[in-house]
Amino acid sequence: MRQQKTTNKQRWRRTNHVRKKVRGDAERPRLSVRRSNKHLYCQLIDDEAGKTIVSASTVDKALASKISYGGNVAAARIVGEAIAERAKAAGVNQIRFDRGSYRFHGRVAELANAAREGGLEF
Repeated sequence: MRQQKTTNKQRWRRTNHVRKKVRGDAERPRLSVRRSNKHLYCQLIDDEAGKTIVSASTVDKALASKISYGGNVAAARIVGEAIAERAKAAGVNQIRFDRGSYRFHGRVAELANAAREGGLEF
């Protein structure tokens, strides 16, 4: 129990450390990433208005048919391409990347690279 509390405090500290520097607005919304063992979620957030512009995840019905398992790098690539496509449709070209408490490694990095290749500028 004690170690879990310490781990949660460290995760919260890392999240706030990143979020303090990364704020989204109407011109450059924040691309927030959340991952679990089985799924990956991301959304573009306008922090000034407090609204989500677009979102994509491995549990979306449109993407779930393409993904066999949501907790791997291949699924992260599909979600990254989808969020880039949806952002372009919403008129967003430039974003700020919020990795949260996760390292820029593996699934998080693959999602970011796929979004970049899809035309989003970080």
